[in-house]
Amino acid sequence: MLNKYPLWKNLLIVLALVFACIYAAPNLYPPDPAIQVTPARSGAEMSEATLKRVRDTLTSANIEFFGEEVTGSTALFRLTSADNQLKGKDAIQRALGDEYIVALNLAPTTPDWLLSMGAGPMTLGLDLSGGVHFLMEVDMDDYLKGRMENYREEFRNRLREEDLKYRRIQLDGQALVISFINSDVRAEGMTFVGRNYPEFLMDSEDGEYADLRLSIKETKVKEFEDYAIKQNLTTLRNRVNELGVAEPLVQRQGRNRIVVELPGVQDTAEAKKILGKAANLEFRLEAEPGASRFLTEEYGFRNDEYRTARLQKKVITTGDSVTNAQPAFDENGFPQVNIDLDSKGGAMMTQVTRKAVGKRMAVLFVERKPKTTYEMVDGVEVPKTIQVVEKSIISLATIQSTLGNSFRITGLQSAEASELALLLRAGALAAPMYFVEERTVGPSLGKENIEQGVNSVILGLALVLLLMVVYYRVFGLVADVALMANIVILIALMSMIGATLTLPGIAGIVLTVGMAVDANVLIFSRIREELRAGRSPQQAIHEGYNRAFVTIFDANLTTLIVAVILFAVGTGPVKGFAVTLSFGIITSMFTAIVLTRAIINLIYGGRRIDTLSIGGRV
Repeated sequence: MLNKYPLWKNLLIVLALVFACIYAAPNLYPPDPAIQVTPARSGAEMSEATLKRVRDTLTSANIEFFGEEVTGSTALFRLTSADNQLKGKDAIQRALGDEYIVALNLAPTTPDWLLSMGAGPMTLGLDLSGGVHFLMEVDMDDYLKGRMENYREEFRNRLREEDLKYRRIQLDGQALVISFINSDVRAEGMTFVGRNYPEFLMDSEDGEYADLRLSIKETKVKEFEDYAIKQNLTTLRNRVNELGVAEPLVQRQGRNRIVVELPGVQDTAEAKKILGKAANLEFRLEAEPGASRFLTEEYGFRNDEYRTARLQKKVITTGDSVTNAQPAFDENGFPQVNIDLDSKGGAMMTQVTRKAVGKRMAVLFVERKPKTTYEMVDGVEVPKTIQVVEKSIISLATIQSTLGNSFRITGLQSAEASELALLLRAGALAAPMYFVEERTVGPSLGKENIEQGVNSVILGLALVLLLMVVYYRVFGLVADVALMANIVILIALMSMIGATLTLPGIAGIVLTVGMAVDANVLIFSRIREELRAGRSPQQAIHEGYNRAFVTIFDANLTTLIVAVILFAVGTGPVKGFAVTLSFGIITSMFTAIVLTRAIINLIYGGRRIDTLSIGGRV
């Protein structure tokens, strides 16, 4: 029988629509503006005293809040107004100090019954939901100082190998000063440096010793800077990927700055902590009793402030040599981090530990942290942030046998082990960085953008709906129903796969509204032509859908190919537009061909009819 779907096909269409409504529903629940408080140190607990300080601070600032939630070490305070977020964040940060990370966030309001089904709202881009914008500056002076320290150690070994006697090697700013025993040896040293280290400029200095001053060339400095920026970019991108942020932006700005934008992050405090943490590891042997204080350093333990140990200054290897790090648990159920080193780091570890079996090796956690102070400038307190380096021992264990490329680190809490593994796995920062600027794209901007975008969708949708009803009558009304279903299915699909909706993405939805009815226009026009050719209404409907399918498929396929190319080669807003356009094409094919056909079949199929309410002259 013409124009009659079997029961299973109708049920399948209804099931798809119900499924789409459920997974699109979370977008009807807008999130609450919130302030998130998290201890800067992993594994630290959120105490009741800290929560009370936050409450008192918000109350003193006349900021209304509700729905206080504590999950593990994170506290979330929901606010009644987004206008008070920035004010509340600044007040809390000053009250708690640098031991806590205070960040703006959006707290979801999706009902539990939807969450239990795996439904959640769409991920919104930076221009809609807001997010964080970091401007980070790479400390090139510190990085170059570190590179010169490496050169210093390398020259000590190489000069001994070449039997070039020297008294000392000193670091003077960004230059090395090698004091040879006499001018003849210095001449040999200059020949050696010129042959093996062309990146240095040499200048002899006569005085108490036969000094050779080595200054690194500007071209080499630029090469070092480019390497540091590229390595830090890679590390930051890896860290962002570990956080699972959709559509992030990490790019270089100027000579020594990096921009990081994280749209719609679920845990902004954690993101700030991970991105801003310039952490590394140093592996050192414990100092022998009676060892010279000039060759040793004393450090405290990370988890025991009253315990200390004296370590050798010489570093076996660092976190830079780590190729993989995974959190795990030992045979007693205690957290640990399994470490894999590269060939160079593994060789150094083997060389040192082979002679140190029975001795103890320490794992030193090196962390660069911001410290905020307040200064009076023209009668106004202005925050000033400086970077301080903290080193603490996280593990001090006896070497049972020679270590190689793989070993484990113990003595950590579970949260610390996970964070350390993430930082090491993402890669160490080549050069330390600090935040120059931290901005939050406020919810008010996103709200305004969303309202304008939604208004444009509504206006375009209303005009299309009206035009279709006026021009195609009942068939136009059916197309309108399919168009509404298309938008619901599109939103559900984007919510399910975690696609990011941006402002250009909303433009893609507006374009989809027009494209969605285009297929129906082709079908309905074809039905009119078949009626003019003398076919019966049932035959006209059947032939109209069948003969228009190839044209519709070809047109949508070519557009889809373009959208895929835009997604592949584009970035940021272009990708956002391509995503919604691609999904819109797919969903419009379903609603325009399958759904409208099902509704038309229910209205006209399976019975004798003489005329069709399709408008126009037939």
